Amino acid sequence: MKKVIVVGAGLAGVEATYFLINKGIKVDLYEQRPIKNTGAHHSANFAELVCSNSLKSNNLDNACGLLKSEMRLMNSITMQIADETRVPAGNALAVDRELFASKITEIIKNHPLVDFHNEEYVDFDSESLIIVATGPLSSENIIQKLEAITGEKMFSFFDACAPIVEKNSIDFTKAYYKSRYEQGDNSYINCAMNKEEYEKFYDALINAELAELHDFDKKYFEGCMPIEAMARRGEKTLRYGPLKPMGLRRTPEDRPYAVVQLRQDNVVGSLYNIVGFQTNLTYSEQKRVFSLIPGLENAKYVRYGLMHRNTYICAPKHLNRDLSLKNAPSIFIAGQLSGVEGYVESACSGIIAAISVYKRLKGDEFIAPPINTMIGALLNYLAICSPSDFSPMNANYGIVPRDTKLEKIEVSNIALASLKDWWNHNYEWWN
Repeated sequence: MKKVIVVGAGLAGVEATYFLINKGIKVDLYEQRPIKNTGAHHSANFAELVCSNSLKSNNLDNACGLLKSEMRLMNSITMQIADETRVPAGNALAVDRELFASKITEIIKNHPLVDFHNEEYVDFDSESLIIVATGPLSSENIIQKLEAITGEKMFSFFDACAPIVEKNSIDFTKAYYKSRYEQGDNSYINCAMNKEEYEKFYDALINAELAELHDFDKKYFEGCMPIEAMARRGEKTLRYGPLKPMGLRRTPEDRPYAVVQLRQDNVVGSLYNIVGFQTNLTYSEQKRVFSLIPGLENAKYVRYGLMHRNTYICAPKHLNRDLSLKNAPSIFIAGQLSGVEGYVESACSGIIAAISVYKRLKGDEFIAPPINTMIGALLNYLAICSPSDFSPMNANYGIVPRDTKLEKIEVSNIALASLKDWWNHNYEWWN
């Protein structure tokens, strides 16, 4: 029986593995954690969600919601387990991150077609087909191997995760439940500030001490901007961003100046993360500054926010459309390492890499999804973006060729029809 090597058991790695074992292909799965940790992960589980427990909107008129629907059509394990472990989060698909990761780990690790190796993978000269899905926190050895193959230094940027607090440490004489945009589900805990409280918090935030960063380019990804860096763009920036008070009045008479929201982080509802509070403040400064938020004065932190490196390859320069390396076609790149950004996008690329490998094993041609689908548009972006302007890409309608007169829900419905047609005509072997 043919065997494929998958390096990395994050979202992309488990998606690739799941697809292949469902096609009867044996997989050698390598994961170095926890023997060699990244500094950002907290467990040995596969598919650990490091930054947030939210997979963004679940609505079909949202770009990431469309991508989720496309992935469900393709039997995504991420979507299956996310739906099983979801927690209240309004229109977003948020999960109990520990339960989510443990369920995926059990399914993948115990499958008879998976040989799991708890070690760092180093044999890039193997004659096997290899899917590298080691993520933005790839080890230095992996990075050096890929740089040697491509002949170019990897790109990198800052990424960050938000703090998590114990619900029973929140002061509910000040905090209250409500969802923005009157969704009616009251999924979020809200901590409102008046103008004086906000200005005091803002001043402390922009002057707080930062943790020292090493070993990578000091630039931010706009989709995961540290709260303190966002605040330095101006006093109003947070009030039009993560602290926007619109729709969050406690009573009709209230007029909060800014509102901090917390989202449930586990099924039992004992833990909440502070939404949009990705940060590089030192732990002591997080405790000091965030205690200025009404309701969080005595909050107990089970995890502080931290900053970490995100590494990625220049996809248009080094990847073929099937995600194989131009200089080493037996090696496929998946996940954030490939130049997509986000949990769902990374998982999706793992499915595509596995399809590519499966087609290679069958001696068949890889046919990419139509570019009017979100999956196809992301692949197309990786292929055609100018190398000099290349930066990681989230799912968004801006990369999808479409009639701009159409509503987003119409664009999504057309995309799903196109994906089904592509699947039925080119990948009927799935069924």
